[in-house]
Amino acid sequence: MILISYDIRSDKLRTNLSHYLQKYGHRIQYSVYEIDNSQRILGNIMLDIKNIYEKKFGQEDSVIIIETGASSKITKFGNAKNSDSDFVIV
Repeated sequence: MILISYDIRSDKLRTNLSHYLQKYGHRIQYSVYEIDNSQRILGNIMLDIKNIYEKKFGQEDSVIIIETGASSKITKFGNAKNSDSDFVIV
């Protein structure tokens, strides 16, 4: 199973992404979708988010993809990429 969560300020972009994700899975919360774990589907979703949606993101917008199971991998787009930055104190 794959969980996709998003926080997008623009109503138009948020609605567009929601309709896009409905093609692949179902909504389990307002901004969280559950999608069957398929590498082909996941690859398509990640490419589209990177090439279509991320270019339109504002400063605060983000998408987080959580792959459950053996891989337990988390992929972040938009502002969410900045939340795990390492800090170096000199």
